[in-house]
This record gives sequence, C-alpha cells and structure tokens, in this order.
Amino acid sequence: MNKKTNKIQIIKARSTQDGAGAQIKRVFPGFDLRHNDPFVLLDEFFVTSEASFPEHPHGGFEAITYMLEGGFRHKDNLGNDSVVSARGAQRFTAGKVIRHAELPATKNMNHGLQLWINLPQKLKNIDPNYQKVDASNFPESDRKGIKIRTIVGPNSPLKLKTAINFLDISLENDKEFNYQIPDGWNGLIYILENELHYQEAALTTGHAIILKNGGIFKVKTKAPARFALIIGKPHNQPIRLQGSFVL
Repeated sequence: MNKKTNKIQIIKARSTQDGAGAQIKRVFPGFDLRHNDPFVLLDEFFVTSEASFPEHPHGGFEAITYMLEGGFRHKDNLGNDSVVSARGAQRFTAGKVIRHAELPATKNMNHGLQLWINLPQKLKNIDPNYQKVDASNFPESDRKGIKIRTIVGPNSPLKLKTAINFLDISLENDKEFNYQIPDGWNGLIYILENELHYQEAALTTGHAIILKNGGIFKVKTKAPARFALIIGKPHNQPIRLQGSFVL
C-alpha cells in the first residue's frame, strides 16, 4: 500500500531477514521510501534464542534500540556488555567506527524497534559511545485514556546529537490524538498494535504514516491501539547509506 496525501505518505513495512536468522519488518529504506531526513532506517525486529546479529561495524550515525518484549544484549569493542529489557532502550553513537554484537537476552521472543539517525557531517568522526536506559527511567503521562512514554524528548535521560522526539503512545477505545509537528521537521507514525484511523484509511500493525515538513496530524481509534511517534529536525545534507555505514 502506498498512498500520498499532501505531505503524508502511507507505507507498509516489508518482511525480510537480517543478521543470523533475525526476522524484521523494515519500514525504510526500501522501494517506497529511501530515508526521511534525519532518519536513515527503521526496523521492527523479532529475534528468537537461535538468531542474533553477530559482531559487525557501524559508522556515521546513531541508533536507538527500544525493546517491546524480551531483552537484548549489546557487546561492543568499547568494553560495554549490557542487557536492555522490555520497555527499556539503548543508544549507540557510531561516529568514526564502533563494532558491536546484538544478541537475544531471553529464550522467548525478543521484540523491539531499531531506529538509525544520521549524524551531521561535522560529527561523522566523533568518538563512539553507548548509553543504556532502564524502563523505569522514562517519563510517562496518562490522561483521559491517552498514555505517552517519552523515549527521546523532554525529560528523557536518553540523549542524542540530533533533535528528535520518540514517543510510545497507547490509546483506549474511541480516542482522538492530535499532534503539532514543528515547522520543517520530518517523521512518522508506526503502528505497533491493532488499528488507527487516519483520514479515510484504517491502518493496521506494520503500517507507517510518513510525515514531512511539520504541520498538524490527527488519528483516531475505535478499539485500543499502540503506535510509535518519531519526529526529528533534518540536517538537510545527503544521506548515503553504504552497508552498515552512513557516509
């Protein structure tokens, strides 16, 4: 499904594999969308105990891994060996180069989102680093059936080199959610559970609404639903993805 309305595009994540047997739904890059400045890649991953992402290098961007269930173990050449559990997150800044492995931390399903954010050209060669934030440290609000967890944004301890907001939002029955995107910012909504209604479309799990250049958007629910809202300030520079590096 690929539908454009003004500044908004609707796409469906593509099922594929990555690493050593990891199942993923790739929102982008793909045929429908190469990137959405400053965002380079968004995957929803499903990793069993038999699968993994063996050691590999990265450079030129930052990545957030947000766990929805299970856990992930991160090991890198900086000496970090850390497990992030459900509703927690980790961030690595690749900079000039980082080598890491991502491994399942439970025997059950290990399920989450991974988002790559471009670094501005002047920061491409900064030293790499890593940050883990446990679930209890993310700010939450719950008002009139709208629950928001702030993974990146105001009052979140997870910090990046690019201005973005990353929210985990749950809506109860028959709710409406409105959001003002700052002028010039890009982003997306990615549906995690059940169904959202946008304009005349009923969108289900795995669909993304791609947002560009600010503005107001509105979604509604009939039954409970959950989605990620991710927006950021573009760097307005080319995004050149080469394997696991962003040049």
